[in-house]
Amino acid sequence: MGEILTQDALIDRVSRDRAQGLTHAFANGVFDLLHVGHVRYLQAAAAQADRLIGAVNDDESVRALKGPTRPILPAADRAELVAAIRGVDYVIIFSEPTVAPLLQRLQPAVHCKGTDYTEATVPERETVRAYGGRIAIVGDPKDHSTRDLLGRIRKLPAESAES
Repeated sequence: MGEILTQDALIDRVSRDRAQGLTHAFANGVFDLLHVGHVRYLQAAAAQADRLIGAVNDDESVRALKGPTRPILPAADRAELVAAIRGVDYVIIFSEPTVAPLLQRLQPAVHCKGTDYTEATVPERETVRAYGGRIAIVGDPKDHSTRDLLGRIRKLPAESAES
């Protein structure tokens, strides 16, 4: 199981790993109501380097991104779920609007984004290029979303929703 770390502890861990010649991949997201698309994304990201850092948006940043009814699960729960996925070594909860400041501090070898992005549309691409990292588009096609899953749950009859 991966470790949930503070920023200072993660910086220290990354530094120690680098001293041993290990590389890092970085994958971020909301990860609200974990689904198979999240698992495939994280496992594909893990294949890009020796260690995988999963970054989870804090609750306030999720509300700013997704609206007042989100997140469904609090950040600590979402971080624990991400940490439980095979291949995830470290998890951090972040509060900034983008992960660019965190990428700049950690400088992972690979910044991984899902297939709903292209290298040209990754918001943090200039940050990654500036420190010499690379971008990888990973995971399966964007056929899964928490929004769609919530919509399906809302359509269930009341007796089915209780199961």
